[in-house]
Amino acid sequence: MSHPQHPADPGTISTAPNSPDGTVRLTVGQALVRFLAAQYSERDGTRQRLIPGAFGIFGHGNVAGIGQALLQQLEDPARGDGAEDEAPMPYYQARNEQNMVHTAVAYARTRHRLQTFACTASIGPGSTNMVTGAALATIDRIPVLLLPSDIFASRAVDPVLQQLEDERAADVSVNDAFRPVSRFFDRIWRPEQLIPSALAAMRVLTDPAETGAVTICLPQDVQAEAHDWPLEFFRERTWHVGRPVPEPAALQRAAAVIRGAEKPVVVAGGGVVYAEASEALAAFAEATGIPVLDTQAGKGALHADHPLCIGGVGATGNDAANTLAAEADVIIGVGTRYTDFTTASHTAFRNPAARFVNLNVKAFDAAKHSAEMVVTDARTGLDALREELTGYTAPAAHGERARALRADWEELVAPCFAPHDQELPAQTEIFGALNELMGDTDVVINAAGSMPGDLQALWKARSPQQYHLEYGYSCMGYELPASLGVKMAAPDSEVVAIIGDGTFQMAPQEIATIVAERLKVILVVLQNHGWSSIGALSESLGSQRFGTKYRMRDESSGKLDGSTLPFDIPANIRSYGLEVQEVSDTECFREAYRRAERSAEATAIVVNTNLYGPHPPGSGWWDVPVSQTSRLESTQRASAEYEAARAPQRHYL
Repeated sequence: MSHPQHPADPGTISTAPNSPDGTVRLTVGQALVRFLAAQYSERDGTRQRLIPGAFGIFGHGNVAGIGQALLQQLEDPARGDGAEDEAPMPYYQARNEQNMVHTAVAYARTRHRLQTFACTASIGPGSTNMVTGAALATIDRIPVLLLPSDIFASRAVDPVLQQLEDERAADVSVNDAFRPVSRFFDRIWRPEQLIPSALAAMRVLTDPAETGAVTICLPQDVQAEAHDWPLEFFRERTWHVGRPVPEPAALQRAAAVIRGAEKPVVVAGGGVVYAEASEALAAFAEATGIPVLDTQAGKGALHADHPLCIGGVGATGNDAANTLAAEADVIIGVGTRYTDFTTASHTAFRNPAARFVNLNVKAFDAAKHSAEMVVTDARTGLDALREELTGYTAPAAHGERARALRADWEELVAPCFAPHDQELPAQTEIFGALNELMGDTDVVINAAGSMPGDLQALWKARSPQQYHLEYGYSCMGYELPASLGVKMAAPDSEVVAIIGDGTFQMAPQEIATIVAERLKVILVVLQNHGWSSIGALSESLGSQRFGTKYRMRDESSGKLDGSTLPFDIPANIRSYGLEVQEVSDTECFREAYRRAERSAEATAIVVNTNLYGPHPPGSGWWDVPVSQTSRLESTQRASAEYEAARAPQRHYL
């Protein structure tokens, strides 16, 4: 839980000589920028600026408000009120509003949720473009501050350009779309409302149990309105991010359940990574002998070479992890929210006697699946539970079986990395090469399509930082702007964004920002002329890959089954000013990656790959309903398979 610095701390601003009443006259935009520049977060003795910068795209609504405020503090940083000046807040120019939120999220995630960016946009479509990013942040429990512009508070202009007119309520705007996807939402109708709202926003941003998108809507006239602000509002505040300790009785109940286990497993989620609890997880596994399975967000929490690291569990998991999950009598979830991919749509944990023990900083997640819940920080919780379990170890045969299953899996998927008798390489060959080439603290980024499934099943993460998958919202278009955010947060790491040609066409705009900021990232674009993931899913559901290949419309048939689209991705990337290497085999890719690694500038590698794989064999299930009636034989067959596959599905009670 977060607590602001006490007013007596050294950061307090004294009354300035030229401000006898202890106030300073600023616009709302200027006041907010100055306030944000004075906010800090702290955990484990490390203190940093909570909002180190702002992304923005300006238009009517914020160009003369937040935009002017960012300009003024950069051009004229002296405040003239006798108080010590804060360093100016850097401004970063984005090209797309959704993208800039993704960039902020990726930065915050890399910084373990202790820092994030503010994102400002103009009224109307500029602001609503950020709704998707807000949903992603809140679903993934990642802090981001959104400052969408809004309608006139005075209503002197009504309706303003791009205003939604609601006949039932005059105070509704398009920004109300942010409400369900924000952890905190407010609209500043009067300047003085900013004070409690801004403080509440900082509390939510720095609370690991409550964090997500924080949205403060700013009517365009209010942004530019002047007000006499108390100097106390602008003093430095440090928001302390604590490590909640488990309640002793809850810990004892959890330990009692685990002590009776014969086949326990740990499911490590993103909370382990954000809490920097990898060492605590390794110590817990070694002391208890309990195998560790991981989610997309938790991969890398335990080093891939650790003998008790079994790998990904669930719909995109591996055979070894899913076999252990099916047999487990106790599942210890640490920092996971149990998405449907983790539970394989409630078919992964099949033991009818299975019980759950959940350690989570958020009670909502700790209580899932009728668990013995322990509300705690992942690091302190794992350390405390290890002590409580002193003397207990899982049966040796259980650990031996886990290691044998992992070895069998690695032998089974070895052909995925080897060259095949086909014209173009499979994307799994490229993943295998990357896994070898990248350093332990380098970062691979992906989000959607078939790649997350292959990566969770195959990638061997050698640090908590190395594997950056956004799979809570699985948002196509996240990868490229995320590479910008990760590089800003980890400048000494090689940052590699793996992007399919479908994703690339959705959101290439931030290449311009990468170039403008002179940031070194490596973009790996896999071109297979279609949506590989949804194509495979379509085929498995009896829909014959309909509408999933990029083809010209055939004039004779009227269908999109003509020749390949003449879209030139390398030329498109070069138009942004990036060097591009185009390859069509794995050995050439290795050489291209080494050249990109040596380069001081951003580079793109476009790899022509086989649309059909091969991919690692699936062992999990994902509930995607199939048409219950159809004249198509392929759909009839898929419907029968669906009914059989969902037979093990159940509520975990």
